[in-house]
Amino acid sequence: MSLNISYQLDELDLQILELLIKDCRTPYLEIARICHVSGGTIHVRMKKMEELGIIKGTRILLNLPKLGYDVCCFVGIYVDKTSSFDSVFEELSKIKEVVEVHLTTGNYSILAKVVCKNISNLQDILLNKINVINGVQRTDTIISLDQRVDRNISI
Repeated sequence: MSLNISYQLDELDLQILELLIKDCRTPYLEIARICHVSGGTIHVRMKKMEELGIIKGTRILLNLPKLGYDVCCFVGIYVDKTSSFDSVFEELSKIKEVVEVHLTTGNYSILAKVVCKNISNLQDILLNKINVINGVQRTDTIISLDQRVDRNISI
């Protein structure tokens, strides 16, 4: 594994990351026991990986349908000119139902992942929140019927 940073990950770092990928709630002392090192060593390694931006934080994974968010879709967004990108990204980030925004190659300038309660809610988001953003030329929406894979990359 090659990183463009001055700190190179070693086998212990990779082992720590693998354990956290499986369960990010694993206590440092449990990780230390599995890795045959002290808890202090794990703490120092974790702190270093956080400072370098390798570990960006932790998140809770929600079961969105159980919370009433039954529609997941991907919105391909055509932006009228490249000078509009920053303002479009900023406006998209203000819409709570927009959970991911990607600058892309291919047909769309931007691909946004949107979760919402139902089709009426989706229609409102598209017509009254996304399509009215200055710089958005038009959108294409793809509704996800089912998510079959949801994981982090293995190291």
